Amino acid sequence: MSGKPQIHFQALQIANEQRSVYGLRYNDYERYRKHCYNRTHRLRSSLKMTYGRGREFKKLPPINLENIKDGHLQLLLFEAERAWAHSQEMHQESLKLASIAKGAKGAAAEDAQKKSSSNRKHATRRMRRAIHWATQLLSHCQALYAQGRLPAEDLAQVTAYTLILNGRFLRQRYDFEDALVQLCVARNLLDSLAAAASTSREQALAVAFADEIGPEIRHCAHELRRDKAYDVDALVSEVAPRHRNALIQDCDALLARLGKESGGAAEERGKLKPLLWEGEPVPIRSPELVDVLLKVQEAEEKLVQARKADVKSSEAPSNGEKKGKGAHGARSKRGGVASYDAILLALSEAEDVSRKLVESQKMSGATAAAGTRDIQFVHAYIVYQLLSRRVQRDLLLMSTLLFQLHAAQKSHSGHSKSRKVQVDARLYPAIVKLLDSVLQSLEQMRTLTIVDESPDLASAVEARLTFTKARRCYYLAWCYAPLKKYAETLTLTQHASLHLRECRSMLEGMTETDPINNGKPAFYPLSLADLDKLDEELALDSAAFKNDWFAYNGGAPDAESSKTYKKPLFFDIAVNYINLDMDRLQERAGKAPTKVEATPAAASQQAPEKKAAASKAKVEEVERAATPEPSAQARGGLGSLLGGWWGRK
Repeated sequence: MSGKPQIHFQALQIANEQRSVYGLRYNDYERYRKHCYNRTHRLRSSLKMTYGRGREFKKLPPINLENIKDGHLQLLLFEAERAWAHSQEMHQESLKLASIAKGAKGAAAEDAQKKSSSNRKHATRRMRRAIHWATQLLSHCQALYAQGRLPAEDLAQVTAYTLILNGRFLRQRYDFEDALVQLCVARNLLDSLAAAASTSREQALAVAFADEIGPEIRHCAHELRRDKAYDVDALVSEVAPRHRNALIQDCDALLARLGKESGGAAEERGKLKPLLWEGEPVPIRSPELVDVLLKVQEAEEKLVQARKADVKSSEAPSNGEKKGKGAHGARSKRGGVASYDAILLALSEAEDVSRKLVESQKMSGATAAAGTRDIQFVHAYIVYQLLSRRVQRDLLLMSTLLFQLHAAQKSHSGHSKSRKVQVDARLYPAIVKLLDSVLQSLEQMRTLTIVDESPDLASAVEARLTFTKARRCYYLAWCYAPLKKYAETLTLTQHASLHLRECRSMLEGMTETDPINNGKPAFYPLSLADLDKLDEELALDSAAFKNDWFAYNGGAPDAESSKTYKKPLFFDIAVNYINLDMDRLQERAGKAPTKVEATPAAASQQAPEKKAAASKAKVEEVERAATPEPSAQARGGLGSLLGGWWGRK
């Protein structure tokens, strides 16, 4: 190795980062082309490689390997990227104009066809220019590698980049045989880079480019009518070994050195632990996603370490130091909540990145092979992890809030919870709010495709939904109890009992196959013992609520009737649940309340009205005297003839 400075240049990493940030995630080639233009302009200014000012053109001297820098290689890469993006832009315009020409007629169709052909030729010229810049970059990298100034991994990345551009150009020119060879060798090189990657990010980078050219390899094989054109791995293993040494100078030696440089790198910090779902790995094929998932992994490791420290500290005190154990437990729970906040922040970032990747896949129209787990599956998996950690955090917060209630119960030993144990009035509403958050998370989890496709997991989530509803009703009843609203309290306890019964019917059939209890972590452990405990508490507190209601107002639905009158003992026994009209009963018993006398002014106003009413009554009595009986002489006619029939003497 010479004493000249080393150069570290990863072409695929730079291209992937720039494409993802500056428009290619949504197939905006114009924006990316303009970004590459600005980037090349800045690089030329910094390297003193401008073409002059105004109309004066200054030809640049060739790049000298003695003084070559990383910026020179970046300049060549961005020139190639700029030409490639322009070519793709022109190709898209050509396709749009061709579709317009098919729908138009006459001169408009002819004009659109001419523009489409012109854009297609322009795209071909720009693609040739991109290959020119990439080939020039590859020659410089090979010279640096020969001098020992460039690592084998960097040369492999530049070689794969150049082969991809060549293969795509040949495919667009309908030269499918040569295109298949170029793309298969590039795919073989990318697979070697993924196998020798020192970090999970580098592995995902190589896998991402390999997935990008996979459909193009399949298309070339299909056009050549090859058997099993759908099996890309078989095509690569068949074609690449025969042609890679012809396309790449000393390819076998390059791959051997690549393996030596990566020796022992699997134990480095940047390795992502394997993610499993139902015993099968979850593929992470995006470098961006690897970065955020590494943050999630670090936060989870901190949580595990914090739990181990809590266990050691809880076991450390002797019997004489048990007084401070409760306070230490509360502090450890608060620390656990902070650890969960870090995990949730990292998972939220991972969900945002995966959602953007799903959107870009939909816009590009790319589809994964049948039976494979694509980015949509990865997004659903990350959302499930986010929701499960959120549920775990809310349950930990709830147990922290209940700590003061348990402490109060222990201090009042011998008294049940329904007796007057003084707690903060905001405690139960806060618990109900946390349970609402748990319900929301579980309902979102139930709608995920990966949950819906697993019957056992769907049943487990449903069981926890009903159990959480039961707990919510139970603690909501305790919100009404201090307000003396015992009717609402008992109604809520009855609803809680119904939810518990439904949860028990679900949980009895899957006690041993519960995927949430058997998962790592078990974010919401649930067993029949938990149901029995809550059922027992419901029964005890329901009886206590009934006793308190009876002692408060005798079981009346409202407090107004019981406060005005006290029911006699007979009615208290006979009709305990009837709201009697006590005013009517008092009046019939001769104990009617005395009426309030009117004021003199009111009496003077009512006096004329009373006198007029009395005189009118007297007149009616005079006028409406008893009707006299008719005399015997006046009676005659038919009535007198038939009078005997009517019983008259």
